[in-house]
Amino acid sequence: MAANKLSAFFSLLLVFLSGIVVGGFGYKVYNAPPRQPTLEERRKQLITETTKEVHLDATQEAQLEKIYQDTQQKFSEVHDAAQKEMHEKTQAIREDQIQQIKAMLRPDQIPLYDNLRKKRQLEREKNMQKKGRRPGEIRKDR
Repeated sequence: MAANKLSAFFSLLLVFLSGIVVGGFGYKVYNAPPRQPTLEERRKQLITETTKEVHLDATQEAQLEKIYQDTQQKFSEVHDAAQKEMHEKTQAIREDQIQQIKAMLRPDQIPLYDNLRKKRQLEREKNMQKKGRRPGEIRKDR
């Protein structure tokens, strides 16, 4: 009798736990954001659509592909240059902030402030390592 109750208990527990797993999986799948096409997928889609709608021949299709590749390269160069420029400008702003803070501190407080900045820098580097980035690396995930 006790074995039957124990067996029934474990069976119900197994059903309950499997329901949690299936429900969690279903929730994750149902609420997953739609995947955005990659640049390569989008470029191929545009070429296919343009070829079909405008009746391009093979030579024109190859030229169109080259145009899209060149355009993407130019956009990438502009984006990288803009990111580098923004990074340099924000660094200059930070340096100005540091100088202003040091100017308001007493001489005995400056080494304490420098130590605090070093501590914060080490924390930032540790967080970057957790995220798989190198210190000083410009973010490209935005």
